[in-house]
Order: sequence, then structure tokens, then C-alpha cells
Amino acid sequence: MDLVPLIDMVGEANTALIGGAVLGLVFGFFAQRTAFCTRSAVLDLTRGRDLKALATWAAGFAVAVLGVQLLLLTDTINVADTRFFSTAQSLSGAIVGGLVFGAGMVLARGCVSRLLVLSASGNLRAVFSILVVAAVAYATYTGVLVPLRDGIGGLWSTARIGGNDLLAQAGLGRGYGVALGVVLAAIAVVLAFRARLSPLRMVGGALVGATIVGGWYFTYMLSTQVFEPIQAESLSFIRPLATTAVLATATDAVAGLDQGILAGILAGALIASLLFGQFRIATFSEAGTPSILRYTVGAVLMGFGGILAVGCTIGAGFTGGSVLAISSLTGLAAMVLGAAVTDRVLDAAPLRANRGSVSVVAAE
Repeated sequence: MDLVPLIDMVGEANTALIGGAVLGLVFGFFAQRTAFCTRSAVLDLTRGRDLKALATWAAGFAVAVLGVQLLLLTDTINVADTRFFSTAQSLSGAIVGGLVFGAGMVLARGCVSRLLVLSASGNLRAVFSILVVAAVAYATYTGVLVPLRDGIGGLWSTARIGGNDLLAQAGLGRGYGVALGVVLAAIAVVLAFRARLSPLRMVGGALVGATIVGGWYFTYMLSTQVFEPIQAESLSFIRPLATTAVLATATDAVAGLDQGILAGILAGALIASLLFGQFRIATFSEAGTPSILRYTVGAVLMGFGGILAVGCTIGAGFTGGSVLAISSLTGLAAMVLGAAVTDRVLDAAPLRANRGSVSVVAAE
């Protein structure tokens, strides 16, 4: 991919901005169409539901892992100098942050990517939650919560286990990463058949995962063609919220990949919701809506936990998980566990007790 003509035309930062916007647009469109959400996938398990959300999520995760591992196997990209492997990563931050984030996404009724999609679809509860997430993420990223973040994050790192590369730790070659991706894809297909998932929804979930592959490819190609060195990366949403808050308060900062991703996901989800008649204003005043306090607590937990875990379910779970970073896979597992436990304690048991008398939706 020759990005030099575009770089010469609009500059390095704007090239990153445009690339991020395209990736975010695709993610937002198909995430809206498939109701893609990690929380919903977890609830399929905790509540014994039809597994459609889980199958959609599994298709995306499988494509992300398989696609990125193929890029690595063919030496199309190299991730050795990325943040996942160039420095020690916090395992304590991944565990604690993941658990906190998982609890938060149940309380706020959506992970960060899902809340962004809902915000663009007219859900004012999601808009409120995202603003709180952004404020707390900013405070954790570069504000008053940094000492607490560093205190927890410094307890245990990948330096103590010899590195962050799962394959290297297991003494396996890159081909085993591709094999893992194939196994995950087979599991996704089995889940799709069991859930009777429509082919369109499965393809949509796979395309969400494909944006992670595209993100790694685009940023690696960009990193080899720019004058100022940058690290290869892929999609994340908690970090862009924090860096956008920094951008709003700094005089010398410029918009880049993060801001493109945010603008893209909002635009993609808005387009999808308008095209398919799903744009609807939703407020806290609607019957059956939990209190604003619940959303606030959930958003606070996600803002802090997401930065502590160095990513949300997408930034850590999919982007870091696709390169088989131990800290990211640990964080994703902790997020799933935190969400499952929180749902079982707060929501699943009361719902079972009132089944048949209450109408329940998986994600707002």
C-alpha cells in the first residue's frame, strides 16, 4: 500500500485521520447492523439465551485473530516494536482493570464500542455514559487518577513471566497462531449453526473483525512511510476517548488516527441506523430504564478500568488479542468474568424470578 501520494497531499496526521475514519466507518456500520456487543455475548451465556450475540462476536474475534496471524506469518506486518511487545505490560492492570471494566459494561448496559454505536443511533443514555467514560478515562490517562492507575499497574507485569508473546512463551512458531485462528473460525461457524444465525449477520460480525486486520495493516504500512516514527496499532475506543479529551485541552495537539476512528464509528452507525429505520431518541425517562446512577457508576468503572487494562473489549480484546498478547488476552478474560459475575448478581437472578412478566432486551 503506497500512502506517499496521500501523505504528500494532506500530511501524515491527516493520512492517519482518514485511515482511522474509514476503518471506524466500516466498524460502526456493521456493528450497528449486527448489534455487535461483548456484553450481549456474555449475557447469552449467563442467561442461557439463543447464542446469536455470542456467535456474532465469535465470528468477529476469529477473523481478527486469523487475519492478523496470517499477516504476521507472511511477514506482511511486524508487531515487535508495538506497545504490546516493546515494553513490559501490566498483568495486574489487565486483571483488575478488566474485572472493573466488565462490571461497568453490565451496569451501563453496553461496552464502549456498543455505547458509541447507540449514541449515533439516538440513545441519549449512551451519550451520557460515553461522556462520563471519556472524562474518567482522561483523568486516568493523564490526570488525577494516574497515581492509582500506576499503583495497581505496577504490581505485576509481563517482565516477571518472560514476555508478552503467547506463542513465544509456549515455544510455538507463528504457524500455530494461524492454526488457532482456524480453530476459532470453526467454533464460530458451529455457534452460528447452533444459534441459527443469519448469513448476513455472521458476515457482518466477520467484517467487524476484519477492521482489526485492516487497522494493523494500515498503521504498519503508514509507519514505514512517514518521517516521524509511529507505532503500528489497530482499533481501540477507550484510548481515543482519552486522547480526544487531551486534544481538547492542549494547544499543540493534532487530530490523528484516534479521532478518525471515533468520527468514523459515529458516522457509520448513524448511516446504518438511518438507512434501516433504527434511529430513535431514547432517554432516561422511558419505562423500565435503570437509574442514571447505575449508568454513571458503570461508565466510571469502564473509564478507569479500560485505561488500566490498556484497552476496552476492542482495543485490548480484539486488537491485542489478535496478536496473541498475553496481557490483552488476560484483560479480555477478566472483562468477560467481571461482566458474567456482575450480571449473575445484579440482573440474571431477578430476571429468572420474573421471567414471563418482564420484557428484556440484550442491549439498548
